[in-house]
Amino acid sequence: MRIRNIAVFSAAIFAGAVCGSLIGPRPVEAVAREIIDLQRDVTSLLQGQKDLSNQMTQDHTVIKTIVGGFNDSIGRLSGNMGSLQKSVQDMQANSGTRLDTMSTQVQGLSDNLEEIKSRLGKLNQQLVDLQNAVQNLDSKISSGGAGAPAAATPTASALPPGPSSGSLPAMPAPSADTLYSNGLRDIQSGKYELARAEFQDYLKYYGKTDLASNAQFYIGEIAYRQKNYQQAIAEYDKVLNNYPRAIKVPPALLHRGMALVELGQKSSGIRDLREVVRRFPGSEEDRYARAKLKELGVAISASR
Repeated sequence: MRIRNIAVFSAAIFAGAVCGSLIGPRPVEAVAREIIDLQRDVTSLLQGQKDLSNQMTQDHTVIKTIVGGFNDSIGRLSGNMGSLQKSVQDMQANSGTRLDTMSTQVQGLSDNLEEIKSRLGKLNQQLVDLQNAVQNLDSKISSGGAGAPAAATPTASALPPGPSSGSLPAMPAPSADTLYSNGLRDIQSGKYELARAEFQDYLKYYGKTDLASNAQFYIGEIAYRQKNYQQAIAEYDKVLNNYPRAIKVPPALLHRGMALVELGQKSSGIRDLREVVRRFPGSEEDRYARAKLKELGVAISASR
């Protein structure tokens, strides 16, 4: 269209020049020169138009190449983003299992340390009793044994019943250390039913000792590991209600919240997790609760 306009314009100029030469009395040489100049200008305009068209074609090719490169880059970036998103989803799916495993390992170490402290305390008490006994014996020896009472002879009523009584003597309960140590060993090796029985016996015979709250907590842990979350919540409730100042209160509250989430009671579980963060800042349970809340996509603390 543009070339046609230029051609029409050139023809009009050429016709005007011819008409002017016919009308006016101009010399033939001047008219011929003007015609040649007009033809040269028209030729230059046509050549410029052609050059401009070629340049536009080249620019279009370059732009098309650049756009194609951008599209390829966007396609590769989209693929990379998809792979990254899948990796993040896989990490989120596995984070809960890793948190539970790490929490259990830390608790096992903590319980072993508590058991060692308890045994050291008992050994220390036994040593004190032994020293007192030795001092008493030394005092008696130094006094020549004067006034020492004769050994008492057991009476018939004090003797255990014989075979003729028709009843067998009751088997003595295992020691507290034996029951607790066996329970820890069996829960760590996956013998959950045996460990549950041992911790229940511990509570039966030694329910007033310092480690009774630990035994109750581990009964809840066994139910949690067996995915019996409703039973686990009931056992954790016993820890929280019967031993409110025990060392196992933070993990019991943490795992009760996780069990509630597993049962679909998300709001109650989140409330427990936030309570762990509020009451036990800086603890291992605080760190696990924060990670679980982040995994659930909720805020750490609720507005009050």
